[in-house]
Amino acid sequence: MPKQKTKSSAKKRFKLTGTGKIKRKHAFKSHILTKKSKKRKLALTHDTVVHKADEDNVKQMLRLK
Repeated sequence: MPKQKTKSSAKKRFKLTGTGKIKRKHAFKSHILTKKSKKRKLALTHDTVVHKADEDNVKQMLRLK
């Protein structure tokens, strides 16, 4: 039986934390930045955790489940 492969796109976008949560980057910080406030851009810089509702789908893409 062939090996299970992770989705390349998911592999690049998500990281596991030590406690088993999944970290992700914020969207909307790549272009058209002149109209966005400094506060908003700074908030988008920091990583966040994947929402509980999406966690199962991401784990499936990473072949963790």
